[in-house]
Amino acid sequence: MTNKKAFTLGLIPKLIIAIILGTVVGLYCPEVVTKIAVTFSGIFGKFLNFVIPLMIIAFVAKGIADLSEGAGKLLLVTVGIAYASTLIAGSLSYGMAHSIFPRFISTDMVQKIQQASEKTLEPFFELPLNPAIEVTGALVLAFMIGLCVSIMRTKKSGEYFYGLINEFNEMINMVLAKAIIPLLPFFIFGNFANMAYSGSVFAILSIFIRIFGCILVLHILYIFTMFVVAGGLTGRNPAKTFVKMIPAYLTAVGTQSSAATIPVNVECNRQMGVTRQIREFVIPLSATVHLPGSMITLTACVYTLLFMYDMPHSYGLILQFIAILGIAMVAAPGAPGGAVMSALPFLPVVGVASDSPLATILISLYLTQDSFGTAANVAGDNAVSMLVERFYYKHILKRPKTKEDEIEAMQDI
Repeated sequence: MTNKKAFTLGLIPKLIIAIILGTVVGLYCPEVVTKIAVTFSGIFGKFLNFVIPLMIIAFVAKGIADLSEGAGKLLLVTVGIAYASTLIAGSLSYGMAHSIFPRFISTDMVQKIQQASEKTLEPFFELPLNPAIEVTGALVLAFMIGLCVSIMRTKKSGEYFYGLINEFNEMINMVLAKAIIPLLPFFIFGNFANMAYSGSVFAILSIFIRIFGCILVLHILYIFTMFVVAGGLTGRNPAKTFVKMIPAYLTAVGTQSSAATIPVNVECNRQMGVTRQIREFVIPLSATVHLPGSMITLTACVYTLLFMYDMPHSYGLILQFIAILGIAMVAAPGAPGGAVMSALPFLPVVGVASDSPLATILISLYLTQDSFGTAANVAGDNAVSMLVERFYYKHILKRPKTKEDEIEAMQDI
């Protein structure tokens, strides 16, 4: 007898099916069906938010601890590349908005947006589960543990604590492999069912379709340019690496969360051949500090509002907002809408009160396409990881990446 290989759906087909079925259920099924899906998504979301800080500690601490050479330098390089990328993305977004948006923006849109109904469903019940530590605290703790252990290992000590970090990393990877990844499509299903049921997303999109079309095109162009630059510097095919990040992109579209996409993105980075220590360090860190997609969207939306209300909207003014926001968004929660919520306290920089109707419109505009901004963030993290890997081999190890390194990079953890 010949052993037949069991047929299994890959992650991409599962995500696509979840998105389609969720939309159909939200539009055509009874409310109770959608509410059941929303309840599951709410419970899973709570569990996911509980695991995310632990995931960051496990991945970032281990990633830095494994980098026994140049850990501090890599941290600075990663944050520097991420911040520069975010500033460039915001500046390009302003250039696009200033050149194109005035041709089709009218003040009538304001009234139409305010009339868009929002009727998202609440779950039957919620799970009272809160994270043991906030994301920012988890990052600081991970840096502290990883850097200390890394320094101790250079002095031939700290191996016991390094072993604990490794075991904790294995535990989190087991949770991801056995629970998070398999249930992720159901989470996305519930989110899309709720969005389709509310109708507000489609109402706002119908008005701002051209603006969002411009934003989406800039997302793709910017991210592909990042892959071209990273591919050119690291000897990788930009088109092939771009295709390999698609599972992470689709996951981010469904979850609207950079943090929730970390496990999928780490796997995509492995498929690109990035060294394990680098991908487990850069991807979780970039999920918090590298937000070009969110910056493109926020800049375009802020410009739209300022232009519609005939308020000052010069590049100098917007650049101040971009520069401050690039730092502030580091503390943004890796959850849906985290970036725009972090932006609210800094809206007065451009003359918009944080509690004004304009701020409410900005939130609506941003959340309508938050999925695609988050997906752009996640996709760009892979390019950052490739660039950091090049720096690691060239300036820290001071040797080329060998064939043995490439084989090891492709192995599962």
